[in-house]
Amino acid sequence: MALPQIKSLQECVDYAKVVEPFIPQLYQLPHQIWQSLGSLDALRQVYVTTNPLVSGFAVSLVVGLLALIVSEINRNYSQIDRLWSIVPNLYVVHIALWARVAGLPHTRVDLIAVCTTLWSIRLTYNYWRRGGYKVGSEDYRWMIVKGQLNSVVWFIFNVTFISFFQSILLYLFSCVPAYVILLSSQFETGIQPVDLVFAGVEILLVISEWISDGQQWAFQTAKYKYRDTGKLTPGYTAVELERGFATRGLWAYSRHPNFFAEQTFWFMLYQWSCFATNTPYSWAGIGAVLLVLLFQGSTNLTESITSSKYPEYKAYQEHVGMFIPKTLTPYTTPGPKIIRSSELVKRSEQKQKHKRKSG
Repeated sequence: MALPQIKSLQECVDYAKVVEPFIPQLYQLPHQIWQSLGSLDALRQVYVTTNPLVSGFAVSLVVGLLALIVSEINRNYSQIDRLWSIVPNLYVVHIALWARVAGLPHTRVDLIAVCTTLWSIRLTYNYWRRGGYKVGSEDYRWMIVKGQLNSVVWFIFNVTFISFFQSILLYLFSCVPAYVILLSSQFETGIQPVDLVFAGVEILLVISEWISDGQQWAFQTAKYKYRDTGKLTPGYTAVELERGFATRGLWAYSRHPNFFAEQTFWFMLYQWSCFATNTPYSWAGIGAVLLVLLFQGSTNLTESITSSKYPEYKAYQEHVGMFIPKTLTPYTTPGPKIIRSSELVKRSEQKQKHKRKSG
């Protein structure tokens, strides 16, 4: 049996009932696939009779292993980065496809798959236009971290964090909540009004990311054009471009509005699973929590690099929140410090006094 026999919505998130009984399938899966090679019907049977959460986890292990091998061969450690915008959506599509093949209600997970597909298209396009899929392209932060570690520690870091942890994380924040909602669909087979509300929020978050990405792309394009040619793009000033970082639009209220929407998108999917199972929280949120922690660490590293490059960035940090706005007042470049005439007189008196003492 590929799915647990559950009697209530709350049991859909009972780890002992919906996960533990199927863990042995993970160990049996390689042998079953090997025996079924050469027969599409046999492979289809293995797919249907294997718990979709288990088969999804098996894929995450394979992806992690392949990422490790390729990264060590090419000495390029952005292999998971290239898959980040694609694999989570495929996990959700896998849950929806498995439900169809198994003859189970699938309209709710189909709706989730639509949302994650829109998310995937947006992020993949943005990564592509930034040159992420060019041969040799690599996240500059990996080289900074690598420079601080010896070769043995770096290899261990690549195995544990870059390759396997990140691969499994992609599975946790996407496949797990979708699986829980699939289980809940046995009790509420069709799309409920609240499902449309969650889907609407997810789509709004994707639109928000699209807008913030566009604003960042426009600024960076104008900045490098100004640096290379000295020509200003209409709508931008020299002072603004020489500052070095975007502070317009959504970036005037959040230092990373795209990152905020990214984390919220997957946290909302977890909340969707909680609502679907009538539970305030569950183990299905581990992926969303780990994603937030990952963003905290990676964003802090990014900002430490940015603040070392651009003097005004610290003033920007003081006024604008990292993810959530501190104020509804948009950021503006600090003006020159105004020194009152009384302050000038006071300084002059102090200088004269110091001269008399030294004389």
